[in-house]
Amino acid sequence: MTGATTVSGFMDLALAEARAAAARGEVPVGAVLVRDGIVLASAGNRTLELCDPTAHAEILVIRAACAATGSERLPGADLYVTLEPCPMCAGAISFARLRRLYYGAPDEKGGAVDHGPRLFASPVCHHAPEVYAGLGERDGAALLREFFRARR
Repeated sequence: MTGATTVSGFMDLALAEARAAAARGEVPVGAVLVRDGIVLASAGNRTLELCDPTAHAEILVIRAACAATGSERLPGADLYVTLEPCPMCAGAISFARLRRLYYGAPDEKGGAVDHGPRLFASPVCHHAPEVYAGLGERDGAALLREFFRARR
């Protein structure tokens, strides 16, 4: 699907999806789901376009990858997302059994990985991926700041 084969290359793809989401008027969050160096799915937020509060970038790539693989679980897959996942997305990441989560900007108000409920550290969490925070943080945070500044 793409020539990206490195951690930073996959995050660059997620940032491109976030920019495309912003161009559509969506909150600029992008995600890419990868397994064995192959992009299974990529998407940006589409909550407004689809009139669907669950159409976060993470949910969209998990749905697409599950449909493409014919499985409700994605062991060995890594998710790259430009913003710390919310509780809904963190739950989906756990249920999909993703191997690793790489996220860019922290979300102190809405995040659920290193902020808020810290879902993966909860005893009720069925599966916790390896988490790597801060990859592409500056670019992801700048996109969000610019997007919301333009709306105020």
